[in-house]
Amino acid sequence: MAKDVLIIGGGIGGLSSAIALGQRGHRVTVIERDPAWSVYGVGITQQANVVRAVADLGIRDDYLAAGFGFDAVEIYAPNGTRVARVPSPKLAEGYPPNLGMGRPALHDLLARRTKAVGAEVRLGVTAERITDTGAAVEVTFSDGTSGTYDFVVGADGVYSQTRAAILPNSETPEFTGQGVWRYNFPRDPEVDCLRAFNGPTGIGLVPMNPEVMYMFVTTPEPGNPRYPHEELAAAMRAKLAGAAPYITALAEQITDNDGVVYRPLEGMMVRGPWHKGRVVLLGDAVHATTPHLGQGGGMAIEDAIVLAEEIDAHPEIEQAFAAYRQRRFDRCEYIVSTSLAICFGQIGRGPPVDMTKATREMFEVTAQPI
Repeated sequence: MAKDVLIIGGGIGGLSSAIALGQRGHRVTVIERDPAWSVYGVGITQQANVVRAVADLGIRDDYLAAGFGFDAVEIYAPNGTRVARVPSPKLAEGYPPNLGMGRPALHDLLARRTKAVGAEVRLGVTAERITDTGAAVEVTFSDGTSGTYDFVVGADGVYSQTRAAILPNSETPEFTGQGVWRYNFPRDPEVDCLRAFNGPTGIGLVPMNPEVMYMFVTTPEPGNPRYPHEELAAAMRAKLAGAAPYITALAEQITDNDGVVYRPLEGMMVRGPWHKGRVVLLGDAVHATTPHLGQGGGMAIEDAIVLAEEIDAHPEIEQAFAAYRQRRFDRCEYIVSTSLAICFGQIGRGPPVDMTKATREMFEVTAQPI
């Protein structure tokens, strides 16, 4: 039976949920607080499990055309010596195991597909009041309008206001002691897969398309400092001093403050329920991970697919929500905890993690069905 659904948040998780539910015949409304619906201009890594999953969203061919496919992860020592090339399992026959792509390209693709399945998207709007009556959810919006829905999905990120409203005593994001820097470069033709450089400063290079690759850099950030916009490029270059020669040569190209994206890294795992009544959470709202395994966006996409499947499999909404969490918890907890272990190992808060072993294990875990 078709249901009326409100999705709060127009990011990767929210749009994937809109697509998964919309193509099953549910009537979906998405609200997004940002009137510009903007995303960072840097890249994102999508592993083999995500390439498999997007088939359920009906976007795989366009998705692959928007990115750069690759079949391995290369691990490098801090001095630039390659120590391993870890093949990725191919989980979708005829398609590459992994994909690098620009976040704007992924956003545009998901947005187009969201509208194609009939979802309504309202920008610059927030949910001011959410009232669960037991039989439905009544929502008052910031623009003065209101609506009634069979259930609500909170996909509004690590600082989720929906989580705060329905689960006020749940876990909240905690700063890890590390930050991540990102910047785009012309692609070196020899960079044909994700290259990960070990060390206290973790560095990765990912091809986004035949012309562009992006660099991510994870750095110790004691005290959680803030960097003035006009100093971002110089600060990122300074973080790469002493890195492998190949990386320090690239660092000379970091000159555009507008092109640098920096954010502190936070982690969170909600270990109790992921719903209350007819309101459920997904993605970073319940399991915010650091980027060390490249699975943050992938976990949100998988969440969306599993939630839609369970909604159609159960006559009662709360049964569906409980089944969704049961299917997702162990997998998401593994990604969050392993990523944090890598993070803490890099900054001395825990033992160093063997990245070759961790990457192989991650591929094995995520190759399992969602």
